[in-house]
Amino acid sequence: MNSDSDLQIAGDILEVPHLLRTPRQHPVTVAEFAGLARSIAEDRAQWEHLVEYDATTRWYHRLRTGPGYEVWLLSWVPGQGTGLHDHGGSSGVLTVLDGTLTERTDRGTRVLTAGAQRVFAPGYAHEVVNDTLEPAISLHIYYPGLTDMPMRTEACATRTATATA
Repeated sequence: MNSDSDLQIAGDILEVPHLLRTPRQHPVTVAEFAGLARSIAEDRAQWEHLVEYDATTRWYHRLRTGPGYEVWLLSWVPGQGTGLHDHGGSSGVLTVLDGTLTERTDRGTRVLTAGAQRVFAPGYAHEVVNDTLEPAISLHIYYPGLTDMPMRTEACATRTATATA
């Protein structure tokens, strides 16, 4: 029986710098953007003190930017919503930080509680609303940065009912 271990044969991979990937300073994949959102969500000290609630309009604050992307913090008082819209040419990650939001699409309705994430591609249309009696907070990452948010005229509920009938 051979007693040589893989480490003895190949050597310690950490001793071979050219085999190691340099950690990226900024995310470039969907998984990395979702990971960035989760890491921001976990670090409440980074964003909690910034949150404001406005009964007349949804409050938002650009939390950070990177090469080609933006991170936004939004608050939602009960009843506030976006209306049906898409994000133009931007992809995105929506993460609920606190409270509960409802997302409506032509595929149905999802209730998103704290920790829930939704990832979307350019042209993805949805409506997000706070249907509860408590405020909510969400984090949105857009790549490339959001420059267009076209509103749609068709109602999600009508499209959902037609699709399931």
